[in-house]
Amino acid sequence: MLLKFTKMHGLGNDFVVFDATAQPLQLSAQQLRALADRHFGVGCDQILLVEKPRSADTDFYYRIFNADGGEVEQCGNGARCFVRFVHDKNLTHKTRIRVGTLGGVIEPQLEADGQVTVDMGAPVFDPLKIPFDAPEQALTFDMTCDLEVNKKLIKINSLSIGNPHAVQVVSSIDEAPVASDGPLIEAHVRFPRRVNAGFMQVVSRSHIKLRVYERGAGETLACGTGACAAVVAGVQRGLLNAGSRVRVTMRGGDLVISWAGLGQPVMMTGPAVTVFEGKVAL
Repeated sequence: MLLKFTKMHGLGNDFVVFDATAQPLQLSAQQLRALADRHFGVGCDQILLVEKPRSADTDFYYRIFNADGGEVEQCGNGARCFVRFVHDKNLTHKTRIRVGTLGGVIEPQLEADGQVTVDMGAPVFDPLKIPFDAPEQALTFDMTCDLEVNKKLIKINSLSIGNPHAVQVVSSIDEAPVASDGPLIEAHVRFPRRVNAGFMQVVSRSHIKLRVYERGAGETLACGTGACAAVVAGVQRGLLNAGSRVRVTMRGGDLVISWAGLGQPVMMTGPAVTVFEGKVAL
């Protein structure tokens, strides 16, 4: 089977994208892992499928598969690449589209300067919906939880941006134990569907630095939903200003995130780049 694909990235978080609007595409976990392999495949953090809408109030459906072959609910950097892809392929002429995902509907918009802004929806704090094994009082908006990792307790904000996140504050992202603690948090027993582990350094009330150990992909150069989750966590803790534009610096570059508060959507703005196109035999 010979398939056309597009290689894209958002701040170095890279994707292999397939157009599955004309004909459904089913890839096995083994095929997905082969595609993502950086030595024997194309190489990527995630594989994205662009599909026909599954409901009348959306324009497309968007599926995301991590490098380990597992399907996940949401990907912020992928959402921006999704918009660039459907425009470049003339699949739509709308600048603002509604896209169905496993984690809910998102609304990305292509800006005049080529940047993409995505309405990621309102963050979810209910432990049952994240999901997260937490005491009942963790439903409180500004609640942090203790998580035992590597024989020590860390304070996390647990929430969902369409996918689960555990965000902790660190003094320095350069010295943060991402490599050692990231996998332990990702697979922690209290997160039954695993979790994305965020390590956030607060520079000012409008600027943070961030590293994310992503579920099923390891540490990536950037994580869109992780940036959203970190800003929400910063507002929850009173470290960032609600409603202001917060610059999130990751190893792949910067995103701008804003969140006005409880019940309000998280807005994310950043670039999406096409690297090359090709064909791959599976």
